[in-house]
Amino acid sequence: MQKEDNLKDIISHAKEYGFVFPSSEIYDGLSATYDYGQLGAELKNNIKSYWWKSMVQMHENILGIDSAIFMHPTTWKASGHVDAFNDPLIDNKDSKKRYRADVLIEEHIEKIRSKIDKDVKKGIKRFGDTFDKEQFLATNPNVLRNQAKINDIEQRMRETLGKENLEGVYNLIMDLDISCPISGTKNWTEVRQFNLMFSTELGSVSGDASKIYLRPETAQGIFVNYLNVQKTGRMKIPFGIAQIGKAFRNEIVARQFIFRMREFEQMEMQFFVRPGEEMKWYDYWKEQRIKWHKKLGLGEQNYRFHDHIKLAHYANAAADIEFNFPMGFKELEGIHSRTDFDLKQHEAHSGKKLQYFDPEINENYVPYVVETSIGLDRMFLAVLSSSFKNEDLGDGKTRAVLSIPPALAPYKVAVMPLTKKDGLPEKAREIMNTLKLNHNCAFDEKDSPGKRYRRQDAIGTPYCVMVDHQTMEDETVTIRDRDTMEQDRVKISELANIIDGKVSMTNLLT
Repeated sequence: MQKEDNLKDIISHAKEYGFVFPSSEIYDGLSATYDYGQLGAELKNNIKSYWWKSMVQMHENILGIDSAIFMHPTTWKASGHVDAFNDPLIDNKDSKKRYRADVLIEEHIEKIRSKIDKDVKKGIKRFGDTFDKEQFLATNPNVLRNQAKINDIEQRMRETLGKENLEGVYNLIMDLDISCPISGTKNWTEVRQFNLMFSTELGSVSGDASKIYLRPETAQGIFVNYLNVQKTGRMKIPFGIAQIGKAFRNEIVARQFIFRMREFEQMEMQFFVRPGEEMKWYDYWKEQRIKWHKKLGLGEQNYRFHDHIKLAHYANAAADIEFNFPMGFKELEGIHSRTDFDLKQHEAHSGKKLQYFDPEINENYVPYVVETSIGLDRMFLAVLSSSFKNEDLGDGKTRAVLSIPPALAPYKVAVMPLTKKDGLPEKAREIMNTLKLNHNCAFDEKDSPGKRYRRQDAIGTPYCVMVDHQTMEDETVTIRDRDTMEQDRVKISELANIIDGKVSMTNLLT
């Protein structure tokens, strides 16, 4: 319940301070759609910049593109989305709520796994530094019993979901005695498949001939442009193509704030490799992507890898980087070995050759692909939720603070004149005009210094610069650190370099 309450606090804070608003709120909103406010847009753009710089700018063999949302409808026939882009759904007859059947089972597994975690914590508490976690997991009867349950459930999931045996999925839910989280009953319907693509009409005449889709992923825009980029960029294998863009899925069970929406943004990179070398690069990108996440300092304990139980029709290996959201560990990024499925399918449906001539081995082949795909909105929620804190300052005082990594913060620095007279506002403006050449800055002159500091803490501004009467005498200012609340007196002439050193994206890229 505490984590659910934490999510409610985050949603409230995000709205109050201009990060995220319910979409079309004056018309009572639209389910599972949200607008990013003035600070949310800045944070979102900074996350994009971190990803783009680390993926494209820091790799000579990765290029970026921006493909169209609308694509020829045969694209989605070739990719398998028309026939196989489905979720197994189940309804509870009492609550009238609909759920993804596989998610219900995974959440049941998590409950069992939490029992193992509790046993481990008890062992740590009892034995302290002498506790051997590996030995405990390998020998404790309760752990072994619960792990056997997990293994059995996962095996049945592989067998049923892998073969799209919907009756078997239903039987598994019934055998596990899974109840509806809302009604608490087990009065379930059968499991059905539901296609997630949005369709629309192209042009003025409706009908099957003009039916197109809003793209459910950005990857296909990369695949159909693979040869264009390879030839014009004079790229040699291995090389990658990166893209940031909107995607659309008709999620029936969209919920949990911006974690699962019908309109969302993806940051994807498709890495084209020589057949037979895909697993080497799959392992490489797993390592690189977890390093990218941990550089942000959101807490290493908040990440874990999860290997897929059911592989997509195009994959021979897949893993998720899961993050400990307020709702528990959920998928943040996927790393997939997509084989040569996509390019061969587009070859077959388009009649165009999509082969690469490899001069090193004097051979033509269709490349294999390793994909990294991260949800930008989920990354936004990961940063926001892990940064949000209500701190007790003692003497009955508290503060709400967003400890956003400085390089990602919407405002890097707030410039504050102590008073609105004696030339202090003018001097503060002069300082801000210098700083804003390189950084997004806030000018804050309303209320007492304490209230202004609290306001900047709440929106995640890492540094505040106070211009006071001493500034007019010796050209120095006070700079305050958001996280430590410590203050230092520094020369105005050194201020730009100091701020640059603390908030630069370079700190994350090196």
